[in-house]
Amino acid sequence: MNILRLDAISPTQLDQLVDVLMDCVEGGASVSFVNPFTRERAMAFWQQVADGVARGKRVLLIAEDAEGICGTVQLILDLPENQPHRADLAKMLVHRRARRKGLGEALMRAAEHAAEKAGRTLLVLDAVTGGDAARLYERLGWVRVGEVPNFALYPDGGFCSTTYFYRLLE
Repeated sequence: MNILRLDAISPTQLDQLVDVLMDCVEGGASVSFVNPFTRERAMAFWQQVADGVARGKRVLLIAEDAEGICGTVQLILDLPENQPHRADLAKMLVHRRARRKGLGEALMRAAEHAAEKAGRTLLVLDAVTGGDAARLYERLGWVRVGEVPNFALYPDGGFCSTTYFYRLLE
């Protein structure tokens, strides 16, 4: 698999990113959206991301396999002026066809490298408590801060807790 940083999102890439997000939501991932989830809502989300990337407020990394984009992660750089050393890691998404192949770890390592290149020394993220992503982050050495109960909903309803993590890059 190939991991790339996008400075702009082409129409084909936009369509493939929509597919990845749709697949994750259909698979039950709590990634900010609830059902019924439409391509139009997914497209609107990725168009906002594209705007942030174009304005330098976000870093967007994608992973590609033979079928196209199969994973993605973002770094949110647009934070308050008293936090120029920090970035939020967000929307680490892996299509179900590409899971359990080391792609999540590869995307996380690429995001950490991109953060260092952007001069960031502290990363923060949250993940569903006890979920696959949370286990990955702990395995990669991210420090668990704590849990917030009933933080969000799964796509089909029902609360899930979130766990916050951080990683120092210095």
